[in-house]
Amino acid sequence: MSDTSPTAPAPGPEPFRVSDEDLDDLASALAKTIAEVRRHGVILDRLGSEPDPVPPADQQTDGAPAAGAADGPTSVFILALGGEAYAVELTALSNWVNHLLLPVYGREISTTRPWCAQWHEHPEAVARLHALWLAWQQLTDTEAGLAGPSTWHRDHLDQALVHLRAPDGPFAACTTSPTRPNHRVLTTPAPEQSEVA
Repeated sequence: MSDTSPTAPAPGPEPFRVSDEDLDDLASALAKTIAEVRRHGVILDRLGSEPDPVPPADQQTDGAPAAGAADGPTSVFILALGGEAYAVELTALSNWVNHLLLPVYGREISTTRPWCAQWHEHPEAVARLHALWLAWQQLTDTEAGLAGPSTWHRDHLDQALVHLRAPDGPFAACTTSPTRPNHRVLTTPAPEQSEVA
């Protein structure tokens, strides 16, 4: 005869309460872990989009340049990239700016320290932020040593923010008031046209 009595579920782990002090520490540690995971994801995306390295000339067998050598980017700087490579790099840069740079270093927006939410439409801002991000990747790597982050702050971050957030910087024409948003990219001087005789 079979037993039809209901079986009691196996006892699970007992619930526990985390104190508010420990919860703050846990939230901080989680935020740092998420930022680190994002940073690693950006680096992996970048590594996946880079072309295969070209072997040195003395290791090439036929003396001809390697295939794709002329096709690949000649620089890692975002303004040297085009098309899909630019879009991929801008997406990775945006993740870094929005999830690390602004939450930590954003500060209040004012007429003396402007910022534009559409910074990616300002070429100078894209160039400066990308250079800042490249330096951050290099100087926060363990190979940079213990002084790497300090060097990044002193030599790169402080200078970039001074230029970007200057009253006459790339965001000068953008309204800083959240109640009256306005976005305008400043015009640049037109290149001189050479006369053909």
